Amino acid sequence: MSSKFKPATDIPSLAGKVILVTGGNAGLGKQTIKYLAQHSPARIYLAARTASKAEAAIEDIKREVPNACPIEHLPLDLTSFASIATAADTLKSKERRLDILINNAGVMALPYSLTKEGYEIQFGTNHMGHALFTKLLMPVLLETAKTPDADVRIVNLSSIGHYGAPSAGVIFEQPALEQHSTWRRYGQSKLANILFTKELATRYPEITSIAVHPGAIITDLYAGVRTNFIMNIGLWIYSLFTPILPGHFKDPTGGALTQTWGASTAKENLKNGAYYVPIGKLAQGSAKARDDGLAKKLWEYTETEFAKHGY
Repeated sequence: MSSKFKPATDIPSLAGKVILVTGGNAGLGKQTIKYLAQHSPARIYLAARTASKAEAAIEDIKREVPNACPIEHLPLDLTSFASIATAADTLKSKERRLDILINNAGVMALPYSLTKEGYEIQFGTNHMGHALFTKLLMPVLLETAKTPDADVRIVNLSSIGHYGAPSAGVIFEQPALEQHSTWRRYGQSKLANILFTKELATRYPEITSIAVHPGAIITDLYAGVRTNFIMNIGLWIYSLFTPILPGHFKDPTGGALTQTWGASTAKENLKNGAYYVPIGKLAQGSAKARDDGLAKKLWEYTETEFAKHGY
C-alpha cells in the first residue's frame, strides 16, 4: 500500500453503506468519521459514552464537512455490558444492515481498576467491551454479508504497544494483572485486539476483519497518563522513540489514515485476519500475535465470560 493514501480522492463511493465507529467523539475516531462522511454512506453512527461530547463532535464534523452524510450518536459505555447490549439493540432497531464496524475506542495507561463486570479496565474496555459489542452486532453484520455485492468489514484498532504484553501473552486471571505495570496491561489489551481479529476471520470468513496500528501519535488517549509521574516517564520514553516507530504523525489527520484505508480500500487489498501498520502495510506483529493457539484460547475464555453474564 502506498503511503500516499488520500482519503478525499482514494475512498470510493460508500453509497448505501451503514458505518459505526466507536469512540467517534474525539481523536482518531472523529477524524475517521470526517474522512468517511465525505463519500456518501447512508449513515454513520458515532458511538460514545457522553452525549454532549458526541453532539459537539457531530456539529464540528458537519462544519468541516458540509456535504457529510447523516451522523447519529449511539450511546455506548464499553465498561458496561448492559450499556453495550442496549447500544447493539438500538442499532439493530434502526438499521437492517451494517457494512463497516470500526472498533476504534480505547483507554491507555490507566491505574489498575475494574470494569462493572470485574475485568481490568484496559483489557475490559479495549478487548472485552468491543468483543461483546461485535458479538451482539454479528447477526446484522452476517445478514448484510448475504446481500448482493456485500463487502462487510470489521476494523479493530490495536497498537504497536502489543509488543509490551506480558511474556505469557494474555493473563486471564484479572486480579493477577494488578501486579503488572499499566503498560503491560495495555500491551495485553492491544495483543487481544489482534488475536480476536484472527479468530473473527477464522470463524466468520464472509466478513473481512483486520487489526491496525494507527501510528505513533499523541491523542486524547493520553489524558490519563499526565496525572501520574511514573506513567509520565513512560510516555516521555515512548515519545523519544516515536520518530522511528511505524507511522509517525503529528495529529489525527495522519493517525486515522490506516483504519480509514482498511475500512474503504478495495477488498482484494486486504488479507482477512491480518494486522496492518501505517499506511496499510501488512505486518506480522509479535510472536504472541501470531499464536493461533493463544487466539483460540482467548476466544474461548471470552465466550465463557460472556455466558456467565447471560450473553
